[in-house]
Amino acid sequence: MITIPTISLRHGDSVWSQLSGVAEDGLRVRDPVALARSLAAAGFRRAQASDVDGLRERSESIVGIENIIRDGAIGVQVLVDTQSNDIVERLIDTGAESVVIRASAIDDPSWIDSVAQSYPGVIVVASDIHDRRSLARWWRGLPTDVFDLVDELAGMPLAGLLVALPDGNGHTSHADLTLLEDVAEAAAFPVFTSTSVSSMNDLRALEHRGIAGALLGSILYTGTLDPRAIAQEFS
Repeated sequence: MITIPTISLRHGDSVWSQLSGVAEDGLRVRDPVALARSLAAAGFRRAQASDVDGLRERSESIVGIENIIRDGAIGVQVLVDTQSNDIVERLIDTGAESVVIRASAIDDPSWIDSVAQSYPGVIVVASDIHDRRSLARWWRGLPTDVFDLVDELAGMPLAGLLVALPDGNGHTSHADLTLLEDVAEAAAFPVFTSTSVSSMNDLRALEHRGIAGALLGSILYTGTLDPRAIAQEFS
């Protein structure tokens, strides 16, 4: 399993600039390119970049994300909340390793199939999961079992499925771990997760369930865990 730090941008700056001070090893830096370099220096090989205000073609944040990609210090996957061939193509042409597309932003699953066929092994589908159910827009706003989503995506040349679970007060519950294990076993592609993590043991539990990668946000920027220790074990 790998760990994937998240870099969230707003108006071109890292959201983590809200944290006071600049800690060389604590990764608290305003400039997103400098943050990406700090993550690479800590030992991480991939980061997920996103625009918290919603990625748009002319936004400052897409330029910031492109700067991170072009800098080349770390591999980058980009989370997008749009059904736009132009933005997907732009990010891939810039050098993004993968593009993560929220299922809730897609009206038609055939579009995911089309873009996945155009860029095999590059597209990751992300879905928020609540009580084993996914909300994808193409299901007309009706929650559907996550395994129906896995079946819907089966056969598409995806780079993976990102399962986002609700905050569990700092811990991933046994039920969520069981669900993730079942999804990983059912899926023909790698399964990643964004879930509550507060310790190395939490990460080890995810790895034991067959999860290919875990996204990490504030835990890296608030000193809860040592970024270098995480990167060393999960690289």
